[in-house]
Amino acid sequence: MGKRLRQQRAGRGTPTYRSPGHIHPGPAKYPPILNETVKARVVDLIHDPGRYVPLARVVTETGVEFLMPAAEGMYVGQVIELGPEARPEAGNILPLGKIPEGTMVYNIELRPGDGGKLARQAGSYALVVGRSGDKTIVKLPSGKEKMIPNTARATIGIPAGAGRTEKPLMKAGNSYHKWKRKARKWPRVRGVAMNAVDHPFGGGRHQRRSHPSTVARETPPGRKVGHIAARRTGRRKR
Repeated sequence: MGKRLRQQRAGRGTPTYRSPGHIHPGPAKYPPILNETVKARVVDLIHDPGRYVPLARVVTETGVEFLMPAAEGMYVGQVIELGPEARPEAGNILPLGKIPEGTMVYNIELRPGDGGKLARQAGSYALVVGRSGDKTIVKLPSGKEKMIPNTARATIGIPAGAGRTEKPLMKAGNSYHKWKRKARKWPRVRGVAMNAVDHPFGGGRHQRRSHPSTVARETPPGRKVGHIAARRTGRRKR
């Protein structure tokens, strides 16, 4: 019998596949929703390994401390505002219903109070397009438009750290350390490049699967690779 599949090894939770959670300074999300508008000060800008946007450590005038993805141009000592009456300026956090149309925003909440879920990567941003009833239409970085409740919060501006992909990795070692910080084993060997005893796609005179890559949900674990319980197969009908 061959060795365990990659996903079987990852499921055992060994140090090779375990997420290095201890290296992160903390979750980057908004504090609980406040009905009034408060001021806060950026006390530090810190690096989070595995995250390409720097984090801002913010302390409100009420003493609440939290981390958030830093906006482009944010600096230590900057005073920002949180709440429905905050001004629509870079770094301020407002409900979507209070943000003017055409404004660039990031770290958008899907549901009010979830801390921020969308457009959080370095250099990515969303655009407030319009409103429909109690929801705001937001154009996401993917180009898709999504309707989000007016009370969900977002930060004005663009996340810092844009241009990261313009610098080449240059060597394999840089890619190894890049993925190690993000809890991913690298390099990743293709299944068709393995021997038949090591992977269902392995073996043969050529590197090919030689059989459909779709498997049923009740397939045994040693065979469960490829498209598991796919909703549809074959060419899409026009």
